[in-house]
Amino acid sequence: MEVLMKMWIVLLLLSVFSETVICYSHGKVEVACGDMTPQHGHDPSTKNPPFNIIADKSQLSPGDEIKVTLSMASSEGKHYFKGFLIEARNAGNLSEKVGSFKLISPGISQLLTCDSKEGSAVSHTDKSQKTEVQVIWVAPSNSPSSVQFLVTVAQGYKEYWVKSPGPVVSQNGVAPPPQTTFGGSIGAQTTTSSTLSRSFTSEGCGSKKSCLRDPDGCDPQNDIACHFLSFRALGSSVMFELSGPAEGYVSFALSQDKWMGKDDVYLCIRDADRVEIKAAYVSGRTHPEYSSQNILKDTAWRLSDGVIQCSFRRDIILPPENLYRFSLDQMYYLFMAHGRAEVGRTHRHDRQPLISTYQTAITGPPEDLTGSRSPLLMKYHGAFMLIAWTSTVSAGVIMARYFKPDWPERNILGQRVWFQLHRMLMVLTVLLTLVGFVLPFMYRGGWSKRAGIHPYLGCVVVALAVIQPVIALFRPAPDASRRYIFNWMHFGTGTAAQVVAVVTIFLGIHQQALFLPAPWSTGVLAAIVVWFVLADLVLEVHRRGFLPIGQ
Repeated sequence: MEVLMKMWIVLLLLSVFSETVICYSHGKVEVACGDMTPQHGHDPSTKNPPFNIIADKSQLSPGDEIKVTLSMASSEGKHYFKGFLIEARNAGNLSEKVGSFKLISPGISQLLTCDSKEGSAVSHTDKSQKTEVQVIWVAPSNSPSSVQFLVTVAQGYKEYWVKSPGPVVSQNGVAPPPQTTFGGSIGAQTTTSSTLSRSFTSEGCGSKKSCLRDPDGCDPQNDIACHFLSFRALGSSVMFELSGPAEGYVSFALSQDKWMGKDDVYLCIRDADRVEIKAAYVSGRTHPEYSSQNILKDTAWRLSDGVIQCSFRRDIILPPENLYRFSLDQMYYLFMAHGRAEVGRTHRHDRQPLISTYQTAITGPPEDLTGSRSPLLMKYHGAFMLIAWTSTVSAGVIMARYFKPDWPERNILGQRVWFQLHRMLMVLTVLLTLVGFVLPFMYRGGWSKRAGIHPYLGCVVVALAVIQPVIALFRPAPDASRRYIFNWMHFGTGTAAQVVAVVTIFLGIHQQALFLPAPWSTGVLAAIVVWFVLADLVLEVHRRGFLPIGQ
């Protein structure tokens, strides 16, 4: 299992550091069918396109098959492309896709279904280097008078051309319309940013603007470790300021709940000696999908002492075509996160996001907000497991092992005192373990793939904790000939559960969601374990008569 996990990590790193195409090297890019814009988070190239797209006919009739060829043309720079997206559209209404395609080279090209029209676009199948691709376009029976071919081509993650115009083919006897040209940035998020002359300040937080800060009450002007978000309404728009120390990016999100997914995200991504400011959307625990619409105004940024700062303005209400942008006249939870970025692609945040304690009105009265990086459910998970496996189980073991001979005749409800207390403590341990086990699933909405071996060991602990009382139900009488079998099974299962639980807790205290201070949290847990071991050792020595206590 450990070897497989290491192999998976290596493959993940390779996939991150290699240049990907349209964020989907397999070419399943139906998400880009509309504006034909890759989800790269970078602006399209402004260089002249180094490729040609031609058709073998200039006239068409319904049912005709026309060969379309995309090939490299420039002798400068790279002599290949990796990704592509070819569509045919009504030249009089370029939002309307026309006809369908057939493949000539299925090894490097594939059909896509756009706007519920099967085969209405063609894309790549992998990120291999290509110099030419050919496809067949079939004219429909209700073909418009003129059809224009459009193409998006990617040579790498940062180098691509969007919606480049191709040839126009017209029905016989129809003069072709003037060819529409797009340049390299149609539909892309392009904003001209200025540089900030000075750092943000917390002055006015709670009176002139709303602020969310970590540590609480910090000032980004004086504290480079301060993670800072502020916002204030300006007429029909809202001005945002975001700051924090990070290697690659700082970000914040508007969310309708305290779980990551279906959130409106804004990122300030460092790229060498500048900062790109992007709007995005996350559908789940995935990489953000960058907006193709230019919705941010008055963008500005600053880099200093490892701190990334950016500001922008966004309209409160956006046009309906901005499907994933939230209206700013509502109440939302605020998330703040930061992390690394490579070639413009963001990695998972370095720490658990800071989440505001409650929902706040973005255009409401100014507030000085508070937040936490440790979700309440995960705090309960840690507390329940810690109490169960460092307190109740320890007391239960000591009760059964060392108090049995001291309370031989005392009874409670027909059972000896030591046994009733032992059983009560062990039942409490199992209940705390089961409740604590469920809480992370409630918070994550499923299995956590980034918690390492901790959840696997947790499953082992739960299984042993449940098996232990089942074994106890079938215990034989104290004088039975096979009682020793039960004794060894009960002792072995309980000891194994306790040892694995302690190891699991040591691994768990370093999980992002708990956000416990290191290294002293490890020291405290180690001290608790040492105390139990020493107490058990002293009582064992006393039981054997080597150490008289209280005599």
